Amino acid sequence: MNSIGIIGFGRFGKVLANILQKGFSIKAYDPHQTGTFSSVEFVSLTELLKEKTIFIAVPIRTFEQVISKLASKIKEGTTIIDVCSVKKYPVNIMESLLPENVGIIATHPMFGPDSVISNNRLKMMMNNTRDTQNQFNFWKGFFMDQGIQILEMTADEHDRMAAQTQGVTHFLGRMLKEFGIKKTSIDTQGFRDLLDLVEQTCNDTWELYTDLQLFNPYTEDMINNLKNSVETLDNQLKELQT
Repeated sequence: MNSIGIIGFGRFGKVLANILQKGFSIKAYDPHQTGTFSSVEFVSLTELLKEKTIFIAVPIRTFEQVISKLASKIKEGTTIIDVCSVKKYPVNIMESLLPENVGIIATHPMFGPDSVISNNRLKMMMNNTRDTQNQFNFWKGFFMDQGIQILEMTADEHDRMAAQTQGVTHFLGRMLKEFGIKKTSIDTQGFRDLLDLVEQTCNDTWELYTDLQLFNPYTEDMINNLKNSVETLDNQLKELQT
């Protein structure tokens, strides 16, 4: 069985391993890894960099540091596949730091450790960024075979849409938690949906939330528009009271 590598084995690294082990033996490297994981061999970074395909599943805030460390050590003919939840930022880093003979495939699996269990309509964004090893069609086909819908788009198109979906969703979830939203005895379905939103978004790390807000270039404007909408609605109510 062919093998692949995963750098970063946090919550999403484990999700990724569960998907990839359906077709590959997996080697993983994470300096903070403790314990074992079924069907995954934990190896040194030097050993992992021998793999022809390497998935990068590290926090967005550490992405540049990790790629900088790998750039001079990656073998010619390797393909790097990132799974960051924002895309322009990691794509720019990979294109500028990785050698030209290293392939780049940008992806965003639009599901997480919690939603992957309950969601039967999984989607993944993919972009053929620099496919020097002709691996894009293979990996697109592999993920489609796992029942994942593939959406091809540029990094810029992704971030513009993600600011409206992911950025706003996580902002609202955190805002409602800060507000102190709680169950009551007369909850409607709509209210229960809000509780589910809080649970799902706040079960992710605070670091992921802040990275989504800070590293997507379109999220700040989207959140400001959302805040302006709240102010507009409040002013409309005040006008009715005068």
